[in-house]
Amino acid sequence: KNLGCVEPRDCLSPTPAEDNPMFRNLAKGVTACWRETVSASKPDSLRLGMGLRGMATASAGSSSPAGTKRMNLFTAINEAMVIAMESDPKAVVMGEDVKFGGVFRCTLGLVDKFGNERVFNTPLSEQGIVGFATGMCSIGHTAIAEIQFADYIHPAFDQIINESSKYRYRSGSQFDCGGLTIRTPYGVVGHGGFYHSQSPEAVYCQPGVKVVIPRSPTQAKGLLLSCIRDKNPCIFFEPKILYRSAVEDVPEGDYMLPLGKAEVLREGTDVTIVGWGAQLKHLEAACDMAQQEGIECELIDLQTLYPYDIDTLETSVKKTGRMIISHEAAVTGGWGAELSAKVQERCFEYLEAPIKRICGLDIPPSPLVFEKIHIPDALKNLKAIRETVTF
Repeated sequence: KNLGCVEPRDCLSPTPAEDNPMFRNLAKGVTACWRETVSASKPDSLRLGMGLRGMATASAGSSSPAGTKRMNLFTAINEAMVIAMESDPKAVVMGEDVKFGGVFRCTLGLVDKFGNERVFNTPLSEQGIVGFATGMCSIGHTAIAEIQFADYIHPAFDQIINESSKYRYRSGSQFDCGGLTIRTPYGVVGHGGFYHSQSPEAVYCQPGVKVVIPRSPTQAKGLLLSCIRDKNPCIFFEPKILYRSAVEDVPEGDYMLPLGKAEVLREGTDVTIVGWGAQLKHLEAACDMAQQEGIECELIDLQTLYPYDIDTLETSVKKTGRMIISHEAAVTGGWGAELSAKVQERCFEYLEAPIKRICGLDIPPSPLVFEKIHIPDALKNLKAIRETVTF
């Protein structure tokens, strides 16, 4: 685009050495990828969806109800940031490559709307990004900081946990950095390999920080706006596999969804199933298969991992007497361990079976060719449901 090219192939003027079938195939491939990316940035052109109850779905050609607009997850995130920046003149967006839209195009067009002083690129330094954002928030700004992949958030751990999370407490509420929101994509995507597939959310579920993961475009927009406006630092993990595949009718305009509140997606009496983010598509499929066997599952989207809604979990487990927690992260050290411990403390006398955790394997996350084995898919969860109900 910067070269004035209509399509990438217009920029490829092959020399005689390049004028061969291999080069022409490469040019075709680049052009196809470019067209797919441009198409994916337009919500109406998206046709992929979960097809699952309680999850985002896509129906080609369907009209949106009044007061809603059909969009995918990354478009909903983009719209949330536009609304936040329009309503708050002190809000800024920063991160690696955010000016041209970022790797997943979530910040596409923001620099055109709000200028270079409010949307700006940073060096490749996660610690620097969070440190700078924390400093801006401490003097009254609202900072929306993007970490390009959650796999690379760890260099910023010291700034998040030792600085941002403690800012209010250590001063006795005399000062804070409550305008800080850290956005970052997490989870498997089918081909991410070791360094672009991790789910590190449990590491950051610590006092002083709110950790939120949406499951669909509607939740993404409302929860992100709540994070941006919350007076505590928030980490907003985005399931990148859903950026384009999750499509639904999203309410137009400005709205917020409550933080710290779980949502019951389907009611049941036999077993409580808990998950968040992209994992819910596997859990919904497992619940559907279990229903065909006469097992009624109660499915809960935790949404806010910290501080989490223990009351909703407790009420459900006291009704069903059984619980399964499922997430992509490894079982050891995963957030399911905390949830399991707390529910057992509160519901021990009601439990009819041990609480099960169906999670990623205890190996370095998502080795490329073994990703399907690594993730806790619907069949693994169905097996756990059968074992729990028949214990």
